Amino acid sequence: MNTTTYTQSLQERIVPFTSKDGFECNLINVRGEKPPSKSPVLLAHGAGVRANIFRAPVDTNIVDYLVAHGYDVWLENWRASIDLNPNHWTLDRAAVNDHPQAVKTIVEETGYEKIKAIIHCQGSTSFMMSVVAGLVPQVKTIISNAVSLHPIVPSWSSFKINFAVPAVNFLTDHLNPQWQIDSPSLAAKIISLVVGLTHHECNNSVCKQVSFTYGTGFPALWEHANLNEATHEWLKQEFAYVPLSFFAQMSQCINRGHLISVDNFPNFPKDFIAQPPKTDARIAFFAGQLNRCFLPQSQIETFKYFDSLRPSYHALHVLDNYSHLDIFMGKNAAKDVFPLMLAELEKTV
Repeated sequence: MNTTTYTQSLQERIVPFTSKDGFECNLINVRGEKPPSKSPVLLAHGAGVRANIFRAPVDTNIVDYLVAHGYDVWLENWRASIDLNPNHWTLDRAAVNDHPQAVKTIVEETGYEKIKAIIHCQGSTSFMMSVVAGLVPQVKTIISNAVSLHPIVPSWSSFKINFAVPAVNFLTDHLNPQWQIDSPSLAAKIISLVVGLTHHECNNSVCKQVSFTYGTGFPALWEHANLNEATHEWLKQEFAYVPLSFFAQMSQCINRGHLISVDNFPNFPKDFIAQPPKTDARIAFFAGQLNRCFLPQSQIETFKYFDSLRPSYHALHVLDNYSHLDIFMGKNAAKDVFPLMLAELEKTV
């Protein structure tokens, strides 16, 4: 069993970039004591969090691990990031405007013409839109976690997103797990009350509201047994504003069984499985068997789709004892998960 802890002094710099529609985003470039010996890797976070979600207070997080293995790490804060200005984003807007510009910026900054990416949840869905549309041809190896082209959710989540979210929309245009700490409006107070009455799985108020917001389960995005106490406390500050515009699009995608676009951008697919993807990237799909945000079948279906187009080229990993975000935040992820990701990154495309 490998229990190595990768401790070294990390240096970071923030590299701002302007998306194609003028929205201000940034990249956080993280390097170790020695210059990187391998290609850049872009990491894209999910909805209502930020790039820092990849840096949980565990012995070795994914950033530590990648840097220790020679990679040049670039954490993307795209428009869903809680570190940026709140906005009514959609997957389309991120796919067309943010991710291509982030990739372009990394290529310009590093001189590498080919890069790799690790993409999670709505960072994965929106980035995969960019991939399928042919907007990020420089990305040749992709690790996708939790969901990509086929969002499949538990039945209770489907009910909430189809019926509860439109009802909530009469009261507010966004949700925020921070409301469980401070409820500034009537909508916040009502939702916090509902969470308080229905979620009793732990004493972390943000953890409970995250589960209510994003899935079905107690909790929905991780197994408590997979988190150390420091991470369970740390996550209180890592979840905030998420617009209902995202949930409205995801509802349509769930009902269709795969990703569709809603913003009518020119030369951008309406349906993301209606035509072959415009990419030669190799994709490794990861899923937690215990995921109650997006069921593991989500990744299984997308893997089947890509495998049917190019057999034995892509890969699939379904991890028995993991859920959604604990694949990155888990106290044992450095020995259970990261070596699998590293092996996929280092396969020759």
